[in-house]
Amino acid sequence: MAEFLVRITVALPQALEPARRAELVAAERELGRRLVEDGTIVRIWRVPATPNNVGVWSAADATALHAVLRSLPLAGWCTFDVAALATHPLEGGPEV
Repeated sequence: MAEFLVRITVALPQALEPARRAELVAAERELGRRLVEDGTIVRIWRVPATPNNVGVWSAADATALHAVLRSLPLAGWCTFDVAALATHPLEGGPEV
């Protein structure tokens, strides 16, 4: 499995009906919990005072991660910044 640093910027439209917004946020939270439980989301942090987050995600490869990110209920209103991670020599990775 590969690990990725994923920054998610959420931009839900102000005009989105409150009931629809609540439905989408609830669905996002439910899927997020499942992704934490199955190890896809390794760690996640909220960016203070925003709906945005930063996390370490695990997937077989970039294509698999792409599929998971696109499956998020809020994906249509998100910008994803993804960086593949490599093990650092201080944690047993190769010297480069």
